[in-house]
Order: sequence, then C-alpha cells, then structure tokens
Amino acid sequence: MGLFEKIFGTYSEREIKRIRPIVKNILDLEDEFSKMSEAELKGMTAKLKARLANGETLDDILPEAFATVREASWRVLDMKHYPVQLIGGIVLHQGRIAEMKTGEGKTLVATSPVYLNALAGKGVHVVTVNDYLAKRDSEWMGKVYEYLGLTVGLIVPGLDKEQRRKSYAADITYGTNNEFGFDYLRDNMVTYKEQLVQRELHYAIVDEVDSILIDEARTPLIISGAGENSSEMYGQADAFVRTLDPYVVAEMDSKESVDEIAGDSDYIVDEKAKTAVLTSNGVAKAERYFNIDNLSDESNFDLQHYINNALKAHGTMHKDEQYIVKDNEIVIVDDFTGRLMDGRRYSDGLHQAIEAKEGVKVNRESKTLATITFQNYFRMYTKLSGMTGTALTEEDEFRSIYNLDVIEIPTNKDVVRDDQADAVYKSESGKLNAVVNEVKEAQAKGQPVLVGTVSVENSEIISKLFSRNGIKHNVLNAKQHAREAEIIAQAGRLGSVTIATNMAGRGTDILLGGNPEYLARQEMREEGYDDELIEASTAYNDTDDENILAARKKFQELYSKFKVHTDAEKQKVVEAGGLYVIGTERHESRRIDNQLRGRSGRQGDPGSSKFYLSLDDDLMRQFGGDRMLGMFNSLGVDEDTEIQHRMLTNAISSAQKKVEGRNFGIRKNVLEYDDVMNQQREVIYKERRQVLEGHDLQDVFESYINSSIEKIFNDFLIAHEHTDKSSMDLVGFLTQLRDITGELSVYKDLEERVAEGESFNNILADVQEAAIEKYRNRERELGGADFMREAERVVLLRTVDSKWMDHIDNMDRLKSAISMRSVAQHNPVQEYRREGYEMFVEMNEAIARDCAKLILRAEFVSNQKPERKENEEVEGATVEQAKPMSPEEQQAKLEELRRRQEMAARELRKAEAKRGEEQSKDQSSEPIEKEIRAGRNEPCPCGSGKKYKQCHGR
Repeated sequence: MGLFEKIFGTYSEREIKRIRPIVKNILDLEDEFSKMSEAELKGMTAKLKARLANGETLDDILPEAFATVREASWRVLDMKHYPVQLIGGIVLHQGRIAEMKTGEGKTLVATSPVYLNALAGKGVHVVTVNDYLAKRDSEWMGKVYEYLGLTVGLIVPGLDKEQRRKSYAADITYGTNNEFGFDYLRDNMVTYKEQLVQRELHYAIVDEVDSILIDEARTPLIISGAGENSSEMYGQADAFVRTLDPYVVAEMDSKESVDEIAGDSDYIVDEKAKTAVLTSNGVAKAERYFNIDNLSDESNFDLQHYINNALKAHGTMHKDEQYIVKDNEIVIVDDFTGRLMDGRRYSDGLHQAIEAKEGVKVNRESKTLATITFQNYFRMYTKLSGMTGTALTEEDEFRSIYNLDVIEIPTNKDVVRDDQADAVYKSESGKLNAVVNEVKEAQAKGQPVLVGTVSVENSEIISKLFSRNGIKHNVLNAKQHAREAEIIAQAGRLGSVTIATNMAGRGTDILLGGNPEYLARQEMREEGYDDELIEASTAYNDTDDENILAARKKFQELYSKFKVHTDAEKQKVVEAGGLYVIGTERHESRRIDNQLRGRSGRQGDPGSSKFYLSLDDDLMRQFGGDRMLGMFNSLGVDEDTEIQHRMLTNAISSAQKKVEGRNFGIRKNVLEYDDVMNQQREVIYKERRQVLEGHDLQDVFESYINSSIEKIFNDFLIAHEHTDKSSMDLVGFLTQLRDITGELSVYKDLEERVAEGESFNNILADVQEAAIEKYRNRERELGGADFMREAERVVLLRTVDSKWMDHIDNMDRLKSAISMRSVAQHNPVQEYRREGYEMFVEMNEAIARDCAKLILRAEFVSNQKPERKENEEVEGATVEQAKPMSPEEQQAKLEELRRRQEMAARELRKAEAKRGEEQSKDQSSEPIEKEIRAGRNEPCPCGSGKKYKQCHGR
C-alpha cells in the first residue's frame, strides 16, 4: 500500500485531483462576479433556484453558487475563500468528511455547501458542539445568507415550540447535536400535528464531526420522566461497599478466575475494562450484610443492581476525572473534550450511585420516555457531511457506521511545526520535574506554552506544582468552563503558560501575540460595560438599538488599538519559536493527541510539540508498563533520565491502537443493540406520523378489534386443546371477551352453542361481527364521524406512547440481563434481537387490545385541545377535541343529547308498562306463551329467506 501511494498518491490526493477542475471553474468566475452590482449578486439566488426548478441538479449549478457565496462573503465579511477552502466546501457538498487543520477557517468553508444545498428548499442543518458556537456562527455567517435572500434559524435551549418551528422552517438552521436530537424525540411524542417543530431531515454539516459522531456516540439521548424513588437503597449499597476491600488490576487475565486474581479481597477492579465485580468473599459479606440466603436468587436481582452500581461508582468512576461536584450536584465531564455535560446523567442508576458516594442528594431514578443514539439519529439525514481537524485515524469507523469517507484537505500554508519525539521517564515525579524545567526555560525566552492534560485532577496537580515553582499560568478545565474562550484566546501571548484538558472543539483559535477581540472585551468590562452589552457589541446581528451601536463603536476603537499591540507582540513570539505544546500524558485516542498538537503551527506559524510520559501513566501501565519498568531497572535508569527510543514510540502507538479498537468495539456494540430498537422505533414513529398526518383509522381499529378477539379465541383453544368441551373454562373465556368488547348479545347463548358442538370459527365470526357493529354504532352514540375520528386518533396515540415507553424499559432490562448468555456460548446481540422481536410483537398485540377496549368501552369527554406538556405521561382515555366547537355545533350537540334522553325515557316507560302487564298475567293465572325460537342457522320464521342469526336473531 505504501508503494502504491508513493506512485499514485494517497486516497485524499487522488480525490482532490478530481475536484481541482471544479475549483478552477469557480475561480474563473471571480472577475465576472466581482463586477456585479448589489442587485445582480443578490439576484443570483432566484436565478439558481429557477435553474433547479427547470431540471438542473445541484452539481450543475455548483460553480456559480460557490462563486456567489465567495463574492458575497468578501463584500459582507471582508473574507474570501482560499482555493483549499473551496475544495473543503465541495467535499462537504459531496457528503463526505473534510479534515482541515486548526485555523484553516472551517466556519467559512461551510458557507458554500450550505448555500448551495439550501437552494433546494428542504432545509440545511449546521450542527455545532455548543450553544456559543451555534449562536456566533448563525449571526456571523448568517449575514452572508441573509444578504443573498435566505433565512437563518437558531436552535438553542430556552426556545418555545413556535420559536423552534420558525427556526426549523428557515433555509438554514444552526444548533447543537443535543438540541436537534431531542427535538426529534419530542416530535415523536406529540399528540397533534401542529406541535411538530422539525421538518424532514435533509442535509446536515456536522462541525467537529469526530467529537459528535464518535466521542459522544456511546451516550444515547434520553428523554425521561420520574420513576421509582429508591434513594434509600443506593445509600445502603454505598455504605456496604465502603466496608469492602478492593483489589485493582490494570487488566484481567482471562485465564484466571476473579477469586484467583483477587485472593482475599472483596471485589476486583479492572482498570482497562472499567469494571468492578464481587469476589466470593464479597458475595458472602453481602449476604450477611443484607441478611439474605443467596445473592444470586432472582428475588435479589434488584439488590444486585444497587450493589453493582455502587461498586462501579467506587471502583471506576473518579471525581475530577469522569465527573465533578458542582453546586451540590454531580456533573459529568466529557472524556474527550473535558467539557461539562450539564443536564446529562448516567443511566441505569449509576448517577444515583455516584450521588450516594459523594454524599449529595440522591435523585430518584428516571423512566425513559424516548431514546436514540447519535449514530441512528444522524444516519436518518438524506445527506450527511462533517468537518474536523482530526478524522483520518477513525476513518474505518466513519465508513462502517456512517458510510462517510475522509478527505484530507491541504493547508493554505505549509505546516512548519516541529513535532519532537516523546520523552519517557521512569516515574511520574521524574516526568513532572522535566515538564517544570522545560516550561521555565520556554517562559524565560518569552515562548508561550500550552500544557495538555487528560483530566481535571491532573490539570490541578500540575497547576499546584507550577505555583510552587513560581510559574505564572492559567488553567482551563471543566471547572473554568465559563472562561473557556477567554483563556484560550490569550494562550499565544508572549511568555504565557496555559494548562488545559483536552482541546477538542474549543472553537477559538490561539493567535500568536494574543487575541485583540478578547483584550477589547476585557477593557470594556473594566470600564463598566455589563457582559450582556459586551456580547451585543461583538455580535453580528442587525440592530437599531443606540446603546448597542455605541458599544459596537467603542469595541471597534479598542479592537484597533489592541490589534497594533498584538501584531507587534506576535513578532516577538515568532522569534521565540511560536506556541510550544507540551502533552503530559498520552490519551487513549491518537486523534485527541493530534488535536492538542494542532493548536500550534496554524496558518504557517512556527511552533513545536512534545509529549512527556512516565511508566506510571494509565496508558503505559495498562499496556506493558511492567515489562518496560523491568527494562528501565535493568539499564539502571534513574527517575530524572529521559529515554527516547523507537521501541517505546512503537509500544505507545500500539497501545493507543488497541484502545481505539476496543472503544470502536464498544460503540459498535452499542449500535448493534440500538439497531434492534431502531427498527422498532422506525415502525412506531412511522405509524405515529401517519396518525398525525390525518390518515383514516377506521380500518385500523376494525383490524385491532378483530385481531384481539381472534387472539382470545386462539389462546382459549390452545389452552383447552386436550380438554373435554364440558370441562372448558367458558366463564373465563367470556370474561376476557367482555373485558374488550363489553356486553354483546351474542354472548347470551355462547355456552349453549359450544355445548351443541358448533364450530368455533362460526362463533368467532359472529363475535367479531357483533363487535364491529358496536364499534360502528359508537359513531352515532358519540355524536358523529368527526368526534369518532378524533377519539380514534387520540386513543391510538396515547396507547402507542404508553406501551412504547414500557417497551423501552423492558428492552433495557433485557439488554442488562442478556449479556450473561455469552457464558452459555450464545451471541448476546442475536439473543437480544430474537427476544426483542418477540417482545415487540407482544407490545403490538397489547396496543391492539387496549385500543379495541378503549374505543368500544371508554366514556369520552369532549373539551378544547390543551397544549401538550413535554414528557407528559400518556395514560387515560379522555379525548381532547381537535378544534373548539362553534356555538351552532354546541346547540346541535345539546339538541342531540335532549333527543337521546327523551328516547331513553320512552324506552324506560315501555319497559315498566310491559313489566306491569306480565305481573298482571301472573296474578290472573293466565297461561304464558313461550316464544318459539328457531336455531341460529335455521331459516328465520319471518320468511325473509335469511338465516335466523342474520335476521331477527341479531
């Protein structure tokens, strides 16, 4: 492969060669478009839309569309796309991933494919990693789109349904992956079509695509409601685990049992697999502590759940690494970006176990109402693309999961950064001493340093060490999340030192010499401007507010002043060697290390990078650290000696590839399970959408009634296959039928017909016919077709939602339990798929049964449609009328009600009179004539020619 690439070029180089002629066509249009008037340039949008309407494709109009955006951005933003940015834009339009180095202007790159695809009128979603970037980019790049006559929407937390609907209806919509995903789930929980906010998922460009589609792919989106309150049990399980003795290993040996490895310890923690399990000693202690005979009994499965979560909370979840405690709450820290994930909670009780461990309030468990993984959400888009600085190392995953290939876009200027070999030390203290000395040396000559760490805890350890050694510095981690952009913006100033956790998706370039925008912001803050006005002064939206306009003028004055200062300082930083990136530990993923390196050397700037490692580092310890330590000891290497060797570099790279492979396996496993749910989810959501679109449900309900009755017959016959008819439980059989249909006249002689030996198929047909007739009569009882159709719609939606939520919980429990099948040499995913299908069939039968029962038996109340609350439990049989009734309709309803009351009164008077006549006959001892009744299948005595059951027997 290496020889092939040397001769023919890499895959990316070959693909870019095909794209370059298109780029030439765009650049050739520059003179023509630069001479256009404002009206002519703005008029290009209508012309391009007309060409699409006349049968041309997006590819046909691409050169003119890209040239239009290029000229518009020059006039509006004073920014013109470089040729490599046009290449990136074409790659995005083709539905691929563009890997572009930090500082190459990905935000501007996206404008060309966004504009082109928005011309189709189906909507374009630009997905970012945080609300700040979504708002900034929608206002900043939005000026170009609005100049060209397109509309721009923004999806951020706090918007109501109408605001969201308007934003999604825009030609271009900016937002975060979480907001887009949750809106999709909420749309599939609404009761009325008018409550939908999203349109069809047409085309999306995902910024920081590796962070969203890979790093966050293990965590599904979940909308949940309140579940059971079991906080006391989490506390008891936590107290129990605190009494146990743990045994920690870097990696479990699959050939040895837990007890053989752990010896007398109570539970064993596998750092590599991130698991914690009880030993035999631990099980015995649990049985004594909770006063039970056998922890493995089915009756103790819930207790196992609490204990296992407590073990995981203590053994594998560490404060200031996986989470922090903020305002007396547990807040998750993203493993890859170091960001706080506010509002997100670990599922399946783990979050509650951590709350118990940290002594904060244990919130009640939640019930899942709707859930989806990012993998399955983004695969629903007709066309998907993404951009990031680092994707090639994960290309296999992008191809296999999302069918996306990765194209490496060349930089506008050559990268001159010096990436030095890793320095490996025997111990953690030796490594940190070397880092301190290196940072002191760089700071002395004015070279800015960015020190990367893998966790909040490590960043604070290094911060304290720097303080003790007199190194002035800033810290950027999850605890300083609010000051993120401000801290990173000044990381390139002369002599500055910045300690930061993972640098993925920070969204702010490190400019050598400092960032004049943030210096101007700081000056305005010192002069008394509040944060809201400062934000408005740097925003890009149009405004007539005099205070904002004055603040913007002030900002521009300060910006110009500081720009002179930062430009002069940049020259000194360049002379000092540019930004020096120091990694204090290798991350599990090479991609994250590359992101850290990529912070230096943007746009041809000088810079350097180097990683300092020790055998105590997690990655080194888990993958051959003992062997390396033996080698160091045999060579007599002391703690402060730096070792650089190809073997060490290869070992580290191999370890990272193993972890990447394992993590890919975990994500793929998550997807395999969710694919089972996704097939079911698509069926349910498709049926829901058809109901919302107003499809006629009469045939659906008739099939529900017939299938539910038929199932009762089949179950009854199977249960009594070898039973004499005289011993059949006909009472229970009738009870089940009446539970669904209510009382039917056909039930009066059912026992007699069975005793006479009549075919069950005949009886089934009669019961189904009678139930369908009752169903059709209900339309008249309820006041007409409109009300009946609304009743059907709401009954079906609410029943489906209720059963679907229970099904999600049941599938979660199945997934938890099914992993044990692997012990019996069964494939857990196949078992999950098979049993999940059976549960799905049972759920659909339950939906049919409940819908039939409600439509035949429920008392319905008409009232004005309320606004559905999000996450509302969907239970009960009250029907909300789709539209409020007019006064004329209300009067008609009253007249109909009076008529029915009068008819009921007449019938009651007739019945009383007949009863009085019968009593008189009894008292006079006159003979009573017995009605002569024909058999059900005999000709009716009335002479109609029909069978009695089809005529007067009905």
